[in-house]
Amino acid sequence: MGQSVKVAVIGAGVAGLSTAREFQREGHQVVVFERNDGVGGVWLYDPKVESDPIGIDPSREIINSSLYLNMRTNLPRQLMGFTDYPFVRRKSGDPRTFPGHEEVLWFLNKFAEDFGLAELIRFNTEVVRVERVDGKNEEWVVESKTRGSDSLSREVFQAIVVCVGHCTEPRLTEVPGIENWPGYQIHSHNYRVPEPFRGQVVVVIGFGPSAIDISRDIAEVAKEVHIVTRNPDVRAEKLESHENIWHHYMVESVHEDHLVAFKDGSSIHADVIFYCTGYNYHYPFLETNGIVTAVDNCVGPLYKHVFPPALAPWLSFIGIPQKSVVFHTIELQSKWVAHVLSGKVLLPDEKEMMTDVERYYQRMGEHGLPKHYTHDLPPNEIQFGVPLEYLFSV
Repeated sequence: MGQSVKVAVIGAGVAGLSTAREFQREGHQVVVFERNDGVGGVWLYDPKVESDPIGIDPSREIINSSLYLNMRTNLPRQLMGFTDYPFVRRKSGDPRTFPGHEEVLWFLNKFAEDFGLAELIRFNTEVVRVERVDGKNEEWVVESKTRGSDSLSREVFQAIVVCVGHCTEPRLTEVPGIENWPGYQIHSHNYRVPEPFRGQVVVVIGFGPSAIDISRDIAEVAKEVHIVTRNPDVRAEKLESHENIWHHYMVESVHEDHLVAFKDGSSIHADVIFYCTGYNYHYPFLETNGIVTAVDNCVGPLYKHVFPPALAPWLSFIGIPQKSVVFHTIELQSKWVAHVLSGKVLLPDEKEMMTDVERYYQRMGEHGLPKHYTHDLPPNEIQFGVPLEYLFSV
């Protein structure tokens, strides 16, 4: 066993639990901060929604959950476990290959219980500020407060692992004329059940898994659902599987009489515009004096989406990559960080890591990819959120 480091892990979702387990195995001193009263992170369902349905009012009370009642996984359970802890079916649970969110939460609770992770977690504790002590990379102060208390606690750690910040800050797309459109607007973050949309005409902006899933959920009660995609090959057409769902190519403009005009030449009068447009990475508690920024859905600079070169290995991020096999990527990343901090694995020096990041940005530019695709792991490249040499070693 290598050196032991005192580490603060922020968040007790999938990334936080995996990190806590791997760090525990390496003999590190681990404290996990979790603002909720249980584990699960984004898999912890909360029926409450925010006061601002599109989530842009800075004074709103932030609700951490983005789950809706009927949500199921978009990956089979076989891809949602850990190497030595598979997501198996249980006799009294949801037997489906793509189970509901309750089954995932049960799995995460069981994982935490079986590895004794709860004793490492400070529940109902929100991290309000993280910063270096006197500019030292290997010394960080964490300010936190428990629910119901205004007093702050301060504690010093050698390393910080950030396992939150993915699904609390809605990302919206520009819609020409939206400032004068009188209908109801909502982001998927604040969707829970379909009933409020009964008998209404709903425009869903987005074509990812959540957009498709929510559209089908709403279609059970809505009069019409119109899904908007950026794919120029799509024309106004009805889905064969549903009598009341249509596809369209992008919104051209919206108007004061509820009209929504699409770039495919069609138009409708809608009651609701529903944004399934994802989230911005958001770390309001983290102060790095501009060394790490989160702009246009790009957190950086990060070596392999994990380590900021100038602050490595004492600050790291787990679970940032998108369009990956999430559980496996998180497990590999948390093992990697745990091994780096214990001294078993060495990182390149700061200059080499920064050069690697710049090459990655350059490749994105050569392929015409905008900045907000930074953390979408490209399907034509072998990428796992860790260096390949480390992947082969484990």
